[in-house]
Amino acid sequence: MTAIKHALQRDIFTPNDERLLSIVNVCKAGKKKKNCFLCATVTTERPVQVKVVKVKKSDKGDFYKRQIAWALRDLAVVDAKDAIKENPEFDLHFEKIYKWVASSTAEKNAFISCIWKLNQRYLRKKIDFVNVSSQLLEELPKVTEESVPSGENQSVTGGDEEAVDEYQELNAREEQDIEIMMEGCECAISNAEAFAERLSRELQVLDGANIQSIMASEKQVNILMKLLDEALKEVDQIELKLSSYEEMLQSVKEQMDQISESNHLIHLSNTNNVKLLSEIEFLVNHMDLAKGHIKALQEGDLASSRGIEACTNAADALLQCMNVALRPGHDMLLAVKEQQQHFSELREQFARRLANHLNNVFVQQGHDQSSTLAQHSVELTLPNHHPFHRDLLRYAKLMEWLKSTDYGKYEGLTKNYMDYLSRLYEREIKDFFEVAKIKMTGTTKESKKFATLPRKESAVKQETESLHGSSGKLTGSTSSLNKLSVQSSGNRRSQSSSLLDMGNMSASDLDVADRTKFDKIFEQVLSELEPLCLAEQDFISKFFKLQQHQSMPGSMPPVLSLSPLSPHVKDMIRQMMIKIFRCIEPELNNLIALGDKIDSFNSLYMLVKMSHHVWTAQNVDPASFLSTTLGNVLVTIKRNFDKCISNQIRQMEEVKISKKSKVGILPFVTEFEEFAGLAESIFKNAERRGDLDKAYTKLIRGVFVNGNFHHICTNPLFLFISLKHFFEGVEARVAQGIREEEVSYQLAFNKQELRKVIKEYPGKEVKKGLDNLYKKVDKHLCEEENLLQVVWHSMQDEFIRQYKHFEGLIARCYPGSGVTMEFTIQDILDYCSSIAQSH
Repeated sequence: MTAIKHALQRDIFTPNDERLLSIVNVCKAGKKKKNCFLCATVTTERPVQVKVVKVKKSDKGDFYKRQIAWALRDLAVVDAKDAIKENPEFDLHFEKIYKWVASSTAEKNAFISCIWKLNQRYLRKKIDFVNVSSQLLEELPKVTEESVPSGENQSVTGGDEEAVDEYQELNAREEQDIEIMMEGCECAISNAEAFAERLSRELQVLDGANIQSIMASEKQVNILMKLLDEALKEVDQIELKLSSYEEMLQSVKEQMDQISESNHLIHLSNTNNVKLLSEIEFLVNHMDLAKGHIKALQEGDLASSRGIEACTNAADALLQCMNVALRPGHDMLLAVKEQQQHFSELREQFARRLANHLNNVFVQQGHDQSSTLAQHSVELTLPNHHPFHRDLLRYAKLMEWLKSTDYGKYEGLTKNYMDYLSRLYEREIKDFFEVAKIKMTGTTKESKKFATLPRKESAVKQETESLHGSSGKLTGSTSSLNKLSVQSSGNRRSQSSSLLDMGNMSASDLDVADRTKFDKIFEQVLSELEPLCLAEQDFISKFFKLQQHQSMPGSMPPVLSLSPLSPHVKDMIRQMMIKIFRCIEPELNNLIALGDKIDSFNSLYMLVKMSHHVWTAQNVDPASFLSTTLGNVLVTIKRNFDKCISNQIRQMEEVKISKKSKVGILPFVTEFEEFAGLAESIFKNAERRGDLDKAYTKLIRGVFVNGNFHHICTNPLFLFISLKHFFEGVEARVAQGIREEEVSYQLAFNKQELRKVIKEYPGKEVKKGLDNLYKKVDKHLCEEENLLQVVWHSMQDEFIRQYKHFEGLIARCYPGSGVTMEFTIQDILDYCSSIAQSH
């Protein structure tokens, strides 16, 4: 136990400036025996603090750790269970009752005795000892080292001194004396017994001398005893004074304890006051709305820029106050509830005032904009809504605030805006399209009436007005494809259906200027509609806080997208645009129908123009309102184009040839060549080149079926169709600004796509195609004219020209790729020579 005591003192209590006075090995009663130690300790510094500490051995068993400590003043009762019989059980009553079982009764009694002595010295009998033997509770005198059994615990006496059973080392002087003594005796080391006997004899001699000296000095002894008696009396007086001083100090200690407790309460009160002040400051700083903001919300001018800015700042401040994250318990305060109710009333009042003002602005805009329609009635331009958008964008932040605070009023404003603006745009767009129709028909105000007549009536009137006394001849212009005639010498002129008959229109001659005029008008219509739609879409996205979008390049200043639009936001913007511009698609369809009536050839212009605008819109946003609307209209134009091609094929089939004409070129063949030339100029670098190639296929089939074709065999359009289509797309990308060496990075025109197209034309297939073509040419050419060799040589030159053109594009756009045609110019010459010789 002594070793354990020393280890505990060294490892646990010495670092904490404490002394271990008593220790008992215990375990809890009634449970599994988990041994621990209860230690009675005092601090080395004053004021002395007495504690009972529970020490437990670690799970690994290599060191001890302090588990819990109780102040001795918190101990109320010590219950030894039985004062007569030996019983190792005892209870300690702190804040609750702890039941212990000591490893031995002796350790238990020693520990209880130590607790009693500490209580007597420091607590003045404040602890109640129950079932404890009276012998343990007697005030024992100081004990010497001999009275302390070896291995037992130390006890605390009435004073500060302790019985010390530790080993006392010799000091330097004692060591020196022993060395001198041992040097005086030769056998001090060799014969320890003889040395001990010598020392014993010398001690006896000294004792005798001392006794004789004492007996000889009896008088001095009596004086000494008298002095000792007087000293004892003085000691008693000193002890009485010390006792009185101790009582005074105990009183002072109690007062100091009370002062310490008072200081603790004062510190706790100050801490509470600081926390309360912090909470009040938090509420005041975050839930106090300035009077200026309140006045702005209630009476602020929503018409001036300064008033709008003041209202915006006030609305933001109100929103911050309403959205402040309250701490737990704040919502139960009456003042907080009243302030929140006040904020709600301010929000409702301002939201209602803002909604009414914006509704009035929307209505006023409709009236103001209507007054500007007159100046645009004779010009093919749409009114500019930028000033209106600029004025309304001042309210964008307030709309964002309204959206987050009162979504019902926000939705109501959105609906009212769409209603008012849809009626305004409907008037503007209808007037705009009326002007476009007037300019297309080339008439004055009376044409406006004509443009609004029913379809059948307007068609009749249009036919009447468009008759100009046709001479029945071809004018020589490439646009004179409206009438074909076949003459024979000495016979009257007979009329036939034209290659590009105008359907409902009469067979009047239309020159290039008329079609160019239509093309410019149609392009201007689209150019006016696009910025109008994009400006409105950009405005509603910003004003109604539906996120920003990217503008069409070349139409309006680009607006870079700050964040990608979600599908829900895109759909919301598209639905708003559909409601606002619900009249655009019907008006465009009516305009297309009018253009098709004027000249079915206009469908080619409209197809190219509309395809370009659709392609541009889809590159920005395929799901936008503009892209969807123009795409729907493009479908109508494509149908008109297909209908036009079908009509030409039908008219070819219905052409009647004079029986007297044995040799010659059919009229629609020449007209088809002119059509191809003009179509090429229209579809040059166009995105819809594929539609024209398909139309060529149908028309050429009609030409081949219904007549001779040696006149067009040299046309470069009909060799290497897939290659030509591929490289026309390459040229279109270069024309759009893409560098030639970067074309191969385009998905539709990469090296793999090029190899795939080239593989369609191996040398064997090219020779086979040339052979079949030679046979068809030979079959349809007239022998009288001896045209076969001339035509074949011309075709050979054109094939070589195309080949060189393709090779040049490959070298420039696909440098270093190693891709080449699977046949050479020499192969073409050999194929043509071999085919000509074999026939």
